[in-house]
Amino acid sequence: MQTEQELKELVRQKYSEIALQDKETNMSSCCGAGGCSTEVYNIMSDDYTKLEGYNADADLGLGCGLPTEFAQIKKGDVVVDLGSGAGNDCFIARAVTGESGKIIGIDFTEAMIEKARTNAEKLGFNNVEFRYGDIEKMPITANVADVVVSNCVLNLVPNKSNVFKEIFRVLKPGGHFSISDVVLVGELPEKLQHVAEMYAGCISGAIQKADYMGLITSTGFKEITLQKEKAIIIPDDILSSYLSPDEITKFKESGLGIYSVTVFAKKPEACCAPGCCN
Repeated sequence: MQTEQELKELVRQKYSEIALQDKETNMSSCCGAGGCSTEVYNIMSDDYTKLEGYNADADLGLGCGLPTEFAQIKKGDVVVDLGSGAGNDCFIARAVTGESGKIIGIDFTEAMIEKARTNAEKLGFNNVEFRYGDIEKMPITANVADVVVSNCVLNLVPNKSNVFKEIFRVLKPGGHFSISDVVLVGELPEKLQHVAEMYAGCISGAIQKADYMGLITSTGFKEITLQKEKAIIIPDDILSSYLSPDEITKFKESGLGIYSVTVFAKKPEACCAPGCCN
């Protein structure tokens, strides 16, 4: 069994490769995982192109939702994007915050950081920065962010509890997050769970929806809201790389659910009145 560090390194290597792929390749696979589908549709990500701030050079087609659309970002906000990739969500967030806001993208893949910084420089954005770092130990001080966003990233992290604790730490009291991610209802077939490319491609790194929501609650977040949910359908030509025809049939009949969800939650306001935290 692979350790958490080995899994992280696997993801880092895979996303270094993805940074060099074109958008069409990434979108036709499971979050850029390779083994591209010949079926002409997009497995995971939603259409960003109509959102203000969209930049084609920053869109690698790796997301599984539109968290910035639901994030309730305001002018002047400090926004942190976890797993910022080439900068797409950061630039869309910047369109809302304006010049008075600040956007910080965090990614642990050097190739993605370089790509994002190049895109920001081309756009002339002085209030968008990209920091190299692990989202389990963010290179950000506590209580600085108004909003945290992330798009199809937490599922790739072995220890998701640590990430939610870090989100709680960096948010200001009263701040909130909007995160799009992949979750499961039921168990994946073992062959899918242990295939490295499927892990880097989002699905076998995902956890049960109930466990995911439970982590958010146990971290101390309030006003937890499921903003959007959609089923993810994996094409047969991808499944056939890992499962036999009979196994594919059983998989489809099993009632297993793979979902893209967008979740909102808020960090409670600071305790001010005497005895209010008792």
